[in-house]
Amino acid sequence: MKHLDEYRDPALARRLLGELRATATRPWTVMEVCGGQTHTIVRQGIDELLPAGMRMIHGPGCPVCVTPLEIIDKALAIAARPEVIFTSYGDMLRVPGTSGDLVGLKARGADVRVVYSPLDAVRIARENPEREVVFLAVGFETTAPANAMAVLDAAKTGVTNFSVLVSHVLVPPAITTLLEAPDNQVRAFLAAGHVCAVMGWTEYEPIADHYGVPIVVTGFEPLDLLEGILMAVRQLETGRAVVENQYVRAVRRTGNTAARDAVAQVFRVTDRKWRGIGEIPASGLALDPAFAGFDADRRFATGDIVTRESPACIAGEILRGTRLPTDCQAYGTACTPRTPLGAPMVSSEGTCAAFHNAGRGLELR
Repeated sequence: MKHLDEYRDPALARRLLGELRATATRPWTVMEVCGGQTHTIVRQGIDELLPAGMRMIHGPGCPVCVTPLEIIDKALAIAARPEVIFTSYGDMLRVPGTSGDLVGLKARGADVRVVYSPLDAVRIARENPEREVVFLAVGFETTAPANAMAVLDAAKTGVTNFSVLVSHVLVPPAITTLLEAPDNQVRAFLAAGHVCAVMGWTEYEPIADHYGVPIVVTGFEPLDLLEGILMAVRQLETGRAVVENQYVRAVRRTGNTAARDAVAQVFRVTDRKWRGIGEIPASGLALDPAFAGFDADRRFATGDIVTRESPACIAGEILRGTRLPTDCQAYGTACTPRTPLGAPMVSSEGTCAAFHNAGRGLELR
């Protein structure tokens, strides 16, 4: 299949692995930032084919996983209101809040709808002027442009019964936080190709320079990841620390300027809490004051939210890369994709789900 088979060629994969084994002389530790990359690595067994001692740490790049519990609980509070049509991407519906999830709320009669674009939510608002339509706007830099376009469209066309509950997060501040952690073990990063397709990689250049850490913008297919790892190891072995682009078929240094302009118009940078990690300065996006009228948090005044994580879940340590899903007592028993205790088991990009779907460690449960 064009554009798939060419990036899954087993002969090329063996060649890249051979070059990697010939290049690596030390047990380097590399983090892939994105959950989509994690799934390819685990599903294809790439981490089990690396040179002896070398290992991959699975990073916090799953947007569902890092959405703070407070936002999920606010979503539940707003969606329960009778005047509200609550809209979201499907992968957020089963994320557990303190006392349930959106699927359960929908089963009890709430008007919760899955949409494929925030522009669908604007359309629903236009078709239901007597109702309040809210979209759950979460994710990294990849989803921010579409959410910005929805707000701009609603503002331009006078749709006043549309609002967004925002919890966008930004990748570069998270990388900086991980590098400054006293228990940091990461020596190189594979940056998420789709994030850089939007934002480019100029924000990563000062990080690579200041911390002396190689960063390779990498795609999501097996050969992308093997080549990205090889490029990172070549830098480590030669003492270099710069940003390189493996994902040349999709990413330019300056990214997508039209998308960046839309995000800059609608959002401003703010401090943001990450589930399992805590608050990271300047790591999120909030609506610019000019668009405060579209802020669902402000419109519905949900007030103070008291949250409570499952005491059995170690999602925070998994998201920081200090422990593996198989280290969790609940993994594969109390916590499964059908009965998730934490977001990394819910999301298709979550590390726990990736391990479970690949059958990792289940034979010991």
